[in-house]
Amino acid sequence: MTLTAAKSSRAPQSFRATNWYEGIAECQARNEGYVLVTVVGTAGSTPREPGSKMVVTASQSIDTIGGGHLEFDAIARAREYLAKGEACTELHSYPLSSSLGQCCGGAVKVLFDVCNVHQQHIAIFGAGHVAKALVPILAQLPVRISWIDSREELFPSSLPANVHKVVEEAPESEVRHLDENSWLIILTHDHQLDYRITEQALKQPSLPFVGLIGSDTKAKRFITKLTQRGFDDNALARLFTPIGNRDIPGKQPIEVAVSISAQIIERLHEKEVTAGNSSKDCEKPATAFHKEKDTTSDT
Repeated sequence: MTLTAAKSSRAPQSFRATNWYEGIAECQARNEGYVLVTVVGTAGSTPREPGSKMVVTASQSIDTIGGGHLEFDAIARAREYLAKGEACTELHSYPLSSSLGQCCGGAVKVLFDVCNVHQQHIAIFGAGHVAKALVPILAQLPVRISWIDSREELFPSSLPANVHKVVEEAPESEVRHLDENSWLIILTHDHQLDYRITEQALKQPSLPFVGLIGSDTKAKRFITKLTQRGFDDNALARLFTPIGNRDIPGKQPIEVAVSISAQIIERLHEKEVTAGNSSKDCEKPATAFHKEKDTTSDT
């Protein structure tokens, strides 16, 4: 794979918005965290008037509060707030002096409103029948989805705003680029690829949920191999296989998708429950028990 292809596969989604209120609408549709930056007070000569706004995300900024070092610092500060992952409102005063690299001589008060930061990121590996049934369901929830496969022709022509398509020749290489606390749903057509993704995910302690489609036999083989490779109980406690709510029967793609969705919805409502400590069967890790399913892969 060329370097260009590697870059483009992980490129952030560009925004169509050109002003702050369109930016908010687009962030809300994508379930993406953002900071609304507002000039709330001015004194003396300033580049913009009170009420000027801009939207800052982890990768882009939309609209302007006046440019220059003031805006540069405001963007950097907004991204620091985003990185903390907590909703908050902060007020900061900027003297437009030589210390900021501006010589307007005035002063600006800027309000930072951190919004939409608790949206769970889910990485779905595989674009087969189950994934195609699953993604439209999960996309209706307050989540951000990265949908990853090597076969671009399998993806639908249009996707929900909060779903980012990633075409990658070696899907397992995407694991190291995932945000902390991302959840993985592994549904590929290839057991060897499933294993490579699983192994890479379990090497990352910051990934708390590694859900894998498959049968009891497949799960046992994976766990045996992972144990032989040196993965301990703490790592294996993050592996959930077969993925899905075990109270929901069926082997059709939509039935499996509903089962997986039920488990994800439960986790969204119980984020504080750590792997292996839940009293509900559907939240037990792979090492706790296995239940036979024929959904060993998703073509």
